[in-house]
Amino acid sequence: MKTSEKQHEDLRRLTWHSRRGMLELDVLLLPFTEQRYLQLSEEDKVQYQRLINCEDQDLFNWFMEKSVCPDSEIQRMVNIVLDYARHG
Repeated sequence: MKTSEKQHEDLRRLTWHSRRGMLELDVLLLPFTEQRYLQLSEEDKVQYQRLINCEDQDLFNWFMEKSVCPDSEIQRMVNIVLDYARHG
């Protein structure tokens, strides 16, 4: 599989996984995944994938800024997504 094909497949899989079924998360994660993910550094892509694998309730609390993720790298990614949502 070519690199571009693999990237496209990874993006499709990640977009599907970003659909959480919770509106508050969907409006943050789907646009970020579809419009910004491919522009991330390879390291940030790994961190975003780690973020996406977290539990919905944790994600909700972090994105609604009710709590902070104990993992600083994941929290940094939360902040990147929130910044994107606020400023595009």
